[in-house]
Amino acid sequence: MTSTTALHPITRRALLGGLAASSALAVLHPFSVRAAANQAHLRIMETTDLHVHVFPYDYYADKPNDTLGLARTASIIDAIRAEATNAILVDNGDFLQGNPMGDYIAYKRGMKAGDIHPIIAAMNVLGYDCGTLGNHEFNYGLDFMFNVLQGANFPIVCANLTKGALAAGPRQDQLFLKPYVILDRKVKDGAGQEHPIRIGLIGFVPPQIMTWDAKHLEGKANARDIVRAAEAWVPQMREEGADIVIALSHSGIGQQAYAENLENASVPLGAIDGIDAIVTGHSHLDFPGPKFASIGGIDNKTGLISGKPGVMGGFWGSHLGLIDLLVERDGGAWRVISSTSEARPIYRREEKKVIAEVGDKSEVLAAAQKDHEATLAYVRTPVGKTSAPLYSYFALVADDPSVQIVSQAQTWYIRNMLKDTEHKDLPVLSAAAPFKAGGRGGADYYTDVAAGDIAIKNVADLYLYPNTVQAVVITGEQVRNWLEMSAGIFNQIAPGSTDASLINGDFPSYNFDVIDGVSYQIDLSQPAKYDKDGNVVNATASRIRDLQFYGTSIDPAQKFVVATNNYRAGGGGHFPEIAADKVIFVAPDTNRDVIVRYIVEQGTINPSADANWKFAPLKDTSVIFDSSPKARQFLAEVKAVTVEDAGDGADGFARFRIRL
Repeated sequence: MTSTTALHPITRRALLGGLAASSALAVLHPFSVRAAANQAHLRIMETTDLHVHVFPYDYYADKPNDTLGLARTASIIDAIRAEATNAILVDNGDFLQGNPMGDYIAYKRGMKAGDIHPIIAAMNVLGYDCGTLGNHEFNYGLDFMFNVLQGANFPIVCANLTKGALAAGPRQDQLFLKPYVILDRKVKDGAGQEHPIRIGLIGFVPPQIMTWDAKHLEGKANARDIVRAAEAWVPQMREEGADIVIALSHSGIGQQAYAENLENASVPLGAIDGIDAIVTGHSHLDFPGPKFASIGGIDNKTGLISGKPGVMGGFWGSHLGLIDLLVERDGGAWRVISSTSEARPIYRREEKKVIAEVGDKSEVLAAAQKDHEATLAYVRTPVGKTSAPLYSYFALVADDPSVQIVSQAQTWYIRNMLKDTEHKDLPVLSAAAPFKAGGRGGADYYTDVAAGDIAIKNVADLYLYPNTVQAVVITGEQVRNWLEMSAGIFNQIAPGSTDASLINGDFPSYNFDVIDGVSYQIDLSQPAKYDKDGNVVNATASRIRDLQFYGTSIDPAQKFVVATNNYRAGGGGHFPEIAADKVIFVAPDTNRDVIVRYIVEQGTINPSADANWKFAPLKDTSVIFDSSPKARQFLAEVKAVTVEDAGDGADGFARFRIRL
């Protein structure tokens, strides 16, 4: 197979305001122009990881968002179809859960017989040809999922989801859904003549659903290895006359070498004979793209996965995945002779600003309008209570309630997820950082949620980013170095000095991790061991003192599970020895979702900080720092340190003093 990197002409700006481009505005893809009498241009359009994002709206922040929404993705589909003579539209899974609309339908509105889920209603408007399941389809249980799937006007396929135990071989498995479909379609060749073509579509879900949703699936379902299932079913598709076989792989682009039950199996999947193209997802990335430049088996320039055309269309509707195939009749069958791939975005960034490339498709909005309005009411409605206020005004100088509640939720979640694994007996710690602190966003950029009712949208104040939960296993010594890195946010303070500046303004607050489950002191008289980029600058320095686990000095060799997020576990922030090789659990859930679930389960949360860390005493020494003027009302609540009002700071900030 040969490939070309010719980019598709973009007609996005003709669509602003939701207007569909006319055929006069759309420029044909090169394959449509150059196809000969026995050749045809076939376009595969993919959405993936929609996570119920129909509207371009962030329900957590309770405001519009131009980077997401199927209504935006949909508005370019007409133009994209016009660029090709023949096209199909598929969805690659994870459409059912992931934002408050999904939770509203599952937990509040419910699904009665005959109801159409809003994401399915929106997808029905667009005329999908096929879809598959993602891991998040199982989050609300099998009954709910199958009730939702009944409303789809297109087939949903999955070749590796079985009823009960696995059989002796994949073809003997009792499957919940058809493993594949073969669509009988007509294509026009370069001479304008129509020919029949049989397009096979087969779907796969990560086997890890059996861990992630064990409470819903244990004893009811099982998941077979993706590659082994494909090896069994793809030849049967060919035997049944499929000319072109497209894999809908809700599995990321990971290692090239096969291993049993890979979560990210798309590279070895693409190597299977008989698969002509592969649409991927799950990883919330766009391929071709820079994230995949150095992965084995990937040609990022030409968009090939194990030599086959592939694409990953971002997440939440951020991109439309496009694979263009030039196919040629060879006797009575078709074969792929050339391809291009593109993840086409719905927005662009200019000088840190998001610029919408497209408007909304009104028919898609209308399909979910009623549930969108109900979801807005839902996120604005209390889902639990907090017994104490949640604020981050002092998050950089003392143990803090807004960080405490994140750690409590992460610990609760990871303990539950690991309870039946080999790591079940290891102690669980939790690392969390304040996001709205440090003054980078101005004097009002702090978390502030009053005691009492707490709504889902308040979670955005607690956790700004759509990170996912991960867990690492590290030693006590690595816990110490993690904290040494965090302590780099503080300037070195000379003993006996007066009103020295405490905070290093170049160190971002989101890298100031507090580790819950241990206790420790920070000695400010010591220099920082690491700079903000994780480089060792003072090898013998040690700011972390009296590091204890349950009242005993921490054993440097003892192993701990630390709950954190994908950013930190993947090496974000350059924390020493914290990288992907330490990860033992990758959750399917965002940290925000975990916090919401924790609040719902607890009913009333108690976010009071437990003062597990504090500054080591320095005689006759004081430091100053700035925070919001609103912090003054909480001075008496700060534990482990006495904070004094020191007057006004610059740019609307208030200044505070700590006597060490």
